[in-house]
Amino acid sequence: MKAWIAYAICAVVWGSTYFGIALGITAFNPFGMVATRYVIAAAVAFALSRALGEELPRRRDLPHLALVGVLLLGVSNALITWAEARVPSGVTAILCSMTPLLYGLLGGEALGLRRWSGLGLGLAGVAILARPEPGAPFQPLGIAAILLATLLWALGTLHGKRRLVGKGLLGQVAVQMAAGGLLALALTPFTGGILHAPLTLRAGLAVGYLTVFGSVVAFSAFAYLAKAWSPTRMSTYAYLNPLVAVLLGSAFLGEPFGPRIVLGMAVILVGVALVQVPRPAAGKPAKGVG
Repeated sequence: MKAWIAYAICAVVWGSTYFGIALGITAFNPFGMVATRYVIAAAVAFALSRALGEELPRRRDLPHLALVGVLLLGVSNALITWAEARVPSGVTAILCSMTPLLYGLLGGEALGLRRWSGLGLGLAGVAILARPEPGAPFQPLGIAAILLATLLWALGTLHGKRRLVGKGLLGQVAVQMAAGGLLALALTPFTGGILHAPLTLRAGLAVGYLTVFGSVVAFSAFAYLAKAWSPTRMSTYAYLNPLVAVLLGSAFLGEPFGPRIVLGMAVILVGVALVQVPRPAAGKPAKGVG
C-alpha cells in the first residue's frame, strides 16, 4: 500500500511541476532555481530525518548518494528547467516520458511481450495527449537537453537501486538533494546567477511549491518507490504526469478537453495497466499427462 501511495504522489505532484517550473523560470535562471529549491529542500529533509530519529546514511553509501543527486537533480533537472524555456511543454512531456523505455532497455529486466507492449502504448498515449500545436518552433538544442536529461535520470536511478543498501529514507534524500543543489549553486556564477529578472510573488510561490512538494515530498516518494518496485514498473508514473497536467489545466485553467484528450488518456491507462498488472502464476502441470 505504501508503494502505491508513493506512486500516486510521483504521478500527481510531478504532473503539476511542469507548470511550476514554467512560472519559476520567469525570474530564476535554471541553475539558480535548482540550487534554491534543492539546498532548502535538503535542509528540510535532514531536519525531518533527525526529528523522526532515522538512521543516518551509511558512510559507504555517501558517494553513491552524491552521484545520484548530481545526475538526477544537479544536472538532469537543470537541463529540463533550461529546456522548458525553449521547447513546448507538450514536447517536453513526450520526451520525458521516454524514461520507462530507457529503464526497460538499460535495466536488464525480463519484461516479456505484455510489458513491452504496455511501455509502447503508454508512450503512444502521451504523444496523443501532448501533441504540440501546429507551427510550434523546432528547438534542437532544447530537445537534445531533454533527451540527455532523461538518460541521466535513468542511469542515476539504476545506479542507486544497485548500490544503495542503507536505511533512513529522508536522510538519504537529503544527501542527494544537497549534492545536486550545491553543484547547481557552484555553477550559478557562471550561468547568470540565481535570478535573471526581479523576483515576483508568482515565481517565488512556484519555487516554494517545487521545493516543498516537488522536492521533499515527491522526491522522497520516488526514492522509496525506486527501492520497492522494479525500475520499469516504478517509472510508469512518467506516463501519468502529462495526464495529470491536462486534467489540472482543464479543471482550473479552462484548457480544452475533447476527444483527443480522452483517447490519449485511455491509451495511457491501458499501457500502464499492462505494465502494472502482475503476471499470472504459472499453472501446475496436469497430473497423468505424459
